[in-house]
Amino acid sequence: MSEATTPILKDDLDIVIPTIRNLDFLESWRPFFEPYHLIIVQDGDPSKTINVPEGFDYELYNRNDINRILGPKISCISFKDSACRCFAFLISKKKYIFTIDDDCFVAKDPSGKEINALQQHIKNLLTPSTPFFFNTLYDPYREGTDFVRGYPFSLREGVPTAVSHGLWLNIPDYDAPTQLVKPLERNTRYVDAVMTIPKGTLFPMCGMNLAFNRELIGPAMYFGLMGDGQPVGRYDDMWAGWCIKVSLTGKSSLFIGTLPLETEIEHMWDPHHHVVSDHLGLGVKTGLPYIWHSKASNPFVNLKKEYKGIYWQEELIPFFQSVSLPKDCTTAQQCYLELSKQVKAKLGGIDEYFNKLADAMVTWIEAWEELNPSEGKSDALANGPAK
Repeated sequence: MSEATTPILKDDLDIVIPTIRNLDFLESWRPFFEPYHLIIVQDGDPSKTINVPEGFDYELYNRNDINRILGPKISCISFKDSACRCFAFLISKKKYIFTIDDDCFVAKDPSGKEINALQQHIKNLLTPSTPFFFNTLYDPYREGTDFVRGYPFSLREGVPTAVSHGLWLNIPDYDAPTQLVKPLERNTRYVDAVMTIPKGTLFPMCGMNLAFNRELIGPAMYFGLMGDGQPVGRYDDMWAGWCIKVSLTGKSSLFIGTLPLETEIEHMWDPHHHVVSDHLGLGVKTGLPYIWHSKASNPFVNLKKEYKGIYWQEELIPFFQSVSLPKDCTTAQQCYLELSKQVKAKLGGIDEYFNKLADAMVTWIEAWEELNPSEGKSDALANGPAK
């Protein structure tokens, strides 16, 4: 059968879109997105009507819906910031999530062919990662490549991939100072590569073209408190990226715990052993797919949102580089709750905001566990039938 009639993971993946405007951009994605279910999170004024093109299967939640579903726990969800997208992560019941911004369109590869970004994300997620040893031909599981000479055979099974981080053509994801220095710069470089981010290496995660395995890492994919009423913005995806990276791969060496590596890897692939020893032992890939980022945000507005984050990140990065999770953290929830304690203890002195953020991290996990009970299904989510 053709791909069009049998889309990959059709019943196992939700597409999440945060927005304040009509979703006309979906027309460019119709050939790739129409078979899938969409969860749209409407930011801003809940009385505004968001128009969605005909033919898409979707649910739409505004602030009133979110308040109805979460009640007091709505305090952990940001507004007037794209971080509101993580509400959809809470309520989805699918194994995989792909999230994209509404100013991102279909890109073309150097041959002029349109790029099915979702399909590439799925390929990334369904093949292993190699965080413990770098392969100089990048992703060895892609067609036409393999492990190079000298790559340890004991590591070639890899580990499950939890996150697929895509990139952007046209408008790069720059911070405000770089935007101001290079206002006309555009990314025209298409690099045909996917690679695993090595263990112990942090990275700046961008949420505009991102996919992840919700079952493996969903509870840690929290975009923090940003936007309305908060002293900082545009660090929501960065915060989530730093948190998931230390939760995923920790700081240990080739021997993850007390077992031989071969046994550890076997346990990683066992659905009943999502966690080993003192971390989750999972992987993050970056590179393909590309999307076309169409609109540069205002650098002066961005600077106002970012300036504290630019200052704080010089202390945040050393903090995340030094994070060590105890061995008894054996779920993503436990890892995240432990991380919240360390945020409060080690970052609370920088600014009161971090104490508030640590509390929101705990509230997020409470909301996750309430809406995603380990047995049975929650009845609290009903928002009417999917459209």
